Parts: sequence; C-alpha cells; structure tokens
Amino acid sequence: MASAEARPVDERVRRVGLTRTLLNRPELGAVTGAILVWVLFAILAGDRGFLSLNGTATYLEVAAQVGLVGSAVALLMIAGEFDLSVGSMIGAASMVMAIGIAELGWPVYVAVAAAFGFALVVGFINGYIVVKTRLPSFIVTLGMLFILRGVTIGITRALTGRTQVPGVHAATEGDPIAAIFTAQLGPFDVVILWWLVIAAVATFVLMRTTFGNWIFGAGGSAIAARNVGVPVARVKIVLFMATAASAALLAVIQVLTFGSGDVLRGEGKEFEAIITAVIGGTLLTGGYGSAIGAVFGALTLGMTRQGLFFAGISSDWYQAFLGLLLLIAVIVNSWVRNRATRGG
Repeated sequence: MASAEARPVDERVRRVGLTRTLLNRPELGAVTGAILVWVLFAILAGDRGFLSLNGTATYLEVAAQVGLVGSAVALLMIAGEFDLSVGSMIGAASMVMAIGIAELGWPVYVAVAAAFGFALVVGFINGYIVVKTRLPSFIVTLGMLFILRGVTIGITRALTGRTQVPGVHAATEGDPIAAIFTAQLGPFDVVILWWLVIAAVATFVLMRTTFGNWIFGAGGSAIAARNVGVPVARVKIVLFMATAASAALLAVIQVLTFGSGDVLRGEGKEFEAIITAVIGGTLLTGGYGSAIGAVFGALTLGMTRQGLFFAGISSDWYQAFLGLLLLIAVIVNSWVRNRATRGG
C-alpha cells in the first residue's frame, strides 16, 4: 500500500491543542494570578519601594517562609491528604532547637539533627495513624496540631518559666552550620535559596520519578493504585514525614536567624501552606496539582502581604485578601479543570 501523503496541519487544530495543553497545566491560574498581583502593587506602590531591589527581597523572603512548607504540603495534597500540624511543628521544632542550644548547651549540629529527628518521628506518627485507621487526615493532624502546641507550651514553661527562649545568637556566632541557614546573598536571605531548592526537588520528584507517579496514583484513586502495586501507605507516610521535615527546616532557619525560639512561632502557617498549594492549582480532592504552582502561590502571598505594606494599607486587611485569593483560586481551578476535562 502506498504511503499516505503528508497532510498540512490545520492551524485551528494546532491552536485548540495548545489551548487544551495550557488549560491542563495546574500552574496556569497561579502564574496568571501572580502576574496580576505584581502589576496591581506595581501600580499602587511602585514608587514607594515595591519595585526596588530591597522591596523585591522582602516579598521574596515572605514568600519563601511559607513556600518552604507549601511545596511539601502540595505533594501531600496531591496524594489526597492534609497536614494541619505543620504550623505547630514549626513552634515545637524551634523550641527543640532553642532549648537545646541556649539552655542545654548543645552544638548547633546536634540541635539541628534533634529538630529534624523530632519532626520525622511526628510525621511518621501522623502518617501511620492515617493509613492504619483510615481516619481523615484532617482530623488526625488537627488533633496533632493541638497536641504539639500544648505539649510545647507546657514543657517550655516547665523548663524555662517562659514561652520564649532567647540567647541563641551568643552560642551560634561564627558557627559554620548556622551560616548555612542564615547567610545573606546581598539583600536576599538564604531562606529564598532554600525555598527554590526544595521546590526544585519537589518538582523533580513529582514529574520525573516513579515515586511521583505513585503520588498522583494515591491521590487519584488509592484503591486502583493499590491494585496495580503502588505502595499507597508507604507513599503517604513518607509525605507526612516530608511535610514535618519542611516545617522543621523553617524552624531551624528562624531560630538561627532571630536568635530565639517561641512556642507560638508558625501559628497559622498550616493554613497559609494549604492556600499556597490551592492557589498553585492543587485540587482539594487530590490527584492533581503541581509543586511549581505552589511556588507561584507562595509568591502571590508574599507580594500581597508586602504589597499592602508598601501601599500603605493596614496589614489588618491581609487575612481578608488571603480569603479572597483562596476563593478566587478555587473557582478558577474548578473552571479550568472542568473546561480541560470537557475538551472545550
């Protein structure tokens, strides 16, 4: 049989294919939203420092604080689970660090290892309870949120008589390990670099590894994933440990940067991390999302918080803007996903 002649591709088909491809990308709404927020505050506060190098550094630092945790939380949400204990974990891990260094005289590397070890154990407990009892992770980690916060306050007050532990700077000055978490790159804090590294690793794992396929499978349909050999329980436990470790990383950076620990540090960060993931295109139902989207979600939060400051708008309005961003993100993500599913 003669080979078929090459046929020219209809430009309309090419445009439809490109449109469908873009609509299928979870980052689309996040990228668009970040651009719009930047343009808004560039207009409102561009001449007040928002567009300056120092202004850029400030909103990137704020974005990095939530983005560190948001990248790990996005992966967990893609797997169909939530972790509401990460905010309390930031406070708990920070007190492990601060008490260990300032009160017990631990070297920095021991305190860092203890903070991460503690976080990994708690993350394992969260994951183990969820997969073994099949209780909603929302409830399990909500309980852990209060347990961690209460135990941290109780133990800290019992050991030190207060809820804040200063004196870390005096014990860490000149320490090379501490410098890894506190260095400055011009006006930019090293936390920004940590954020980008964590986001890059999360993206690589999600998009380029078998484990990433398992994450999508576990969130899409856990039963179907188990039937084809995906170790769903192991995947979820590892992701709970990853979210706890990301919270510990932020705690380590904060303690060594500010020179103190505070039991209330990280309060509300669990909700900001979830909002970051949702703005980034991650579905609350699991099975769909992106670590890159979470980066733009965190960037949107950072620009919003600092943009309000530069524009001279009271920070009291930040939570209202946060709620508005969440609602818009959920509506846009739902609309985009439905159009992509229908192919129109």
